[in-house]
Amino acid sequence: MFAAENGLKGDPRLQAISEAIRVIPHFPKTGIMFQDITTLLLNHKAFKDTVDIFIDRFRDMDISVVAGIEARGFMFGPSIALAIGAKFVPLRKPRKLPGEVISEAYELEYGTDCLEMHVGAVVPGERAVIIDDLVATGGTLSAATRLLGIASLLFTVIFLFYLFFSVARLAQTDLLTDFLERMGAEVVECACVIGLPEVKGQRRLNGKPLYILVEPREIEHCC
Repeated sequence: MFAAENGLKGDPRLQAISEAIRVIPHFPKTGIMFQDITTLLLNHKAFKDTVDIFIDRFRDMDISVVAGIEARGFMFGPSIALAIGAKFVPLRKPRKLPGEVISEAYELEYGTDCLEMHVGAVVPGERAVIIDDLVATGGTLSAATRLLGIASLLFTVIFLFYLFFSVARLAQTDLLTDFLERMGAEVVECACVIGLPEVKGQRRLNGKPLYILVEPREIEHCC
């Protein structure tokens, strides 16, 4: 849902945030109206208002994890995490994180991409929000949700395995290792600064609430 539909209708901060975003026509390819948030970051008040709205949204939700999607989710996520007393977990593109990682692939218009997270970054029972700058089709956010989410069926299977097999034997199975790595936080909500028309009217993404501040800016008479 858009913030204006959830108690912020007429809030002047939303208009200021929208106006602070620059539109770059035909970038990175012809036909795309790129929503450039770097100008929002240059505007101290609009930047602060953006972060403050998210903080007010999540302050009382008992959130323990703020996960930011590379790269622009990193620009908002840490400030939100600090303000609400949560930890920040970066979800990065392949081969950017050192150490052991868990990964989740997702479909692009042409091909696939992948998000990775450190093993052990989240634990069962933690409550998480996922932050990014923009949502179009929702593919990246959906991958992030799968990466963080608790699979209750898998938890049940693991528990049954634990009842019938020794820990030592289980530790040697690739199946259990995969299950344990994917045990993560409960994704409470996905949040973005900008939501493209494709998601307008959507209140949920793969069953998770979707919270968006503004619609994309447009340029009149753009050739």
